[in-house]
Amino acid sequence: MQHGLRHGDYTRYRRYCTARLRRLYKSLKFTHGRGKYSKRNITESTVTDVRFLHVLLYSAERAWSHAMEKRQLPDGPNARQRIYLIGRLRKAVKWATLFSKLCAIKADSRTSLEAEAYASYMKGNLLFEQDQNWDVALMSFKSARAVYEELGKYGDLDNQVLCRERVEELEPSIRYCLHKVGQSNLQTSELLNIGDMEGPALDLFKAKLEAVMAEARSQQAASMTELNWLGHRFPVSNAKTRVAILKAQELEKDLHGSSADSTPSDKKLVIFDKIFSAYHEARGYIRADLATAGNAENVKDDLHGLDKAVSAMLGERTIERNLLLVKVAKSKLARRRDDKNDKVTKPEELVRLYDLLLQNTADLSDLVSSGRDKKPEEVSFADECACKTLAFRAERCFYVAKSYSVAGKRAEAYALYHHVRNLAEDALRKFKSLNGDYKNMIKDLEELCKQCRSNSCIEHALGIMEENKDQENISERISNISLTGAERLEKFLLDKLDVYESAVGDSNVKCAPRIASFPPPFQAISRTPIVLDLAYNNIEFPSLESRMKKQKGGFMSRIWG
Repeated sequence: MQHGLRHGDYTRYRRYCTARLRRLYKSLKFTHGRGKYSKRNITESTVTDVRFLHVLLYSAERAWSHAMEKRQLPDGPNARQRIYLIGRLRKAVKWATLFSKLCAIKADSRTSLEAEAYASYMKGNLLFEQDQNWDVALMSFKSARAVYEELGKYGDLDNQVLCRERVEELEPSIRYCLHKVGQSNLQTSELLNIGDMEGPALDLFKAKLEAVMAEARSQQAASMTELNWLGHRFPVSNAKTRVAILKAQELEKDLHGSSADSTPSDKKLVIFDKIFSAYHEARGYIRADLATAGNAENVKDDLHGLDKAVSAMLGERTIERNLLLVKVAKSKLARRRDDKNDKVTKPEELVRLYDLLLQNTADLSDLVSSGRDKKPEEVSFADECACKTLAFRAERCFYVAKSYSVAGKRAEAYALYHHVRNLAEDALRKFKSLNGDYKNMIKDLEELCKQCRSNSCIEHALGIMEENKDQENISERISNISLTGAERLEKFLLDKLDVYESAVGDSNVKCAPRIASFPPPFQAISRTPIVLDLAYNNIEFPSLESRMKKQKGGFMSRIWG
């Protein structure tokens, strides 16, 4: 699991098995010659170390992971790749069977049972991929399940959990084999509910199940000739486009069906991702048809309309997914932090989600309103988008007010709550005037109005309390002001050098260390005397010319004076 299987990366796992085999061959000195290959078989007499059994196990795992790598190709394996895939599975069965035989001779009973279950599982995988001998494949999977069930009753807790997971992974393959043999009343449409688990043992089953469902969709798509959307009928001529649209519509039934309320949010998000993939695939086929349509205007108009309809359905599902994310975020915001591993939801995260919803609604409204000849269904849909935009604006403003409230800005939060109430009441009036089932939206908006009224009262009260408290603090601080500089309650380190006390404070309290006061406080100091020399201007000083040194002039200075 640590080398790629946890994420379904079979290429990485195959490379790990190859590197592991190379190290085993080298450490055992069991190489196959240098230059010319000379095969060396592992027999009962050869197994003198447990690492020889490791060689067989990693050889089987390498062949199996190579087959699974071919199975995961983007467009599926073609005929030649499928032959190679089955050949690698045969190699895996060969190595696993030899591994089981040698473990029965050399290993203890528990290891022998595990090796037998492993060989049965590999044999079942080969027959499962070959689409033949379903009864033999069923017996192989049942044999492996029986062994894992027995092994899960003993050993430590980790081993029991692993065996139980292995049994759960084998169960869908057994039910599918029963369905193919005819011993089960399971319908093809119900097979989707089997493969909800994750694990390497289920990848072949899911690939087979997807192939069966694709075949069923292809048969159903033969009867689908057009797509109805808001009063328009668009012909769907491409078979691949029909299959992609049918796949998305089948997945939508899981979201809007009777069991949708009991479906967890994580599973719904996975279904949404599959729906988006199907619609994007359909749009890709439509635009490829547009590129090859040539000059046929009628065909181009139909394809443009079909592209618009598929894009609108994709936009609607995007809004539904973001509303689901809003619901999850609101539940986390309400309970704050009940679990240590649960992340605290902030109001800003909900503001971001409502920004996305507003953008999605605006794009959808622009897409629907872009046509010239509008039908009544399109007009009512545009009105619904306008009402949803107003409701999303109210919700967004509500959580902006929440963020201001958390920051302690009472006046801004109070004003925003009043604005939210006005927006919500306006949206309520518009939703009640529309013809349609908007009970959930009306209920949410009524609850929003109640919350705005209560929160505005709370903010008003908190604002008055904080204002009174601030006035008391200001008056208290003013009353403590002294011109002489009163002694501080908590001295600095420079003021108490003769006492051994910490100036940093407690380790669990985050505060600045009190080493010295900066800037330093003012101190009273003595002034220098002021001297005014008033007699200077009235004193007559004696002449000093007699004491000055006389300058001697040269010949030129005598001529010129």
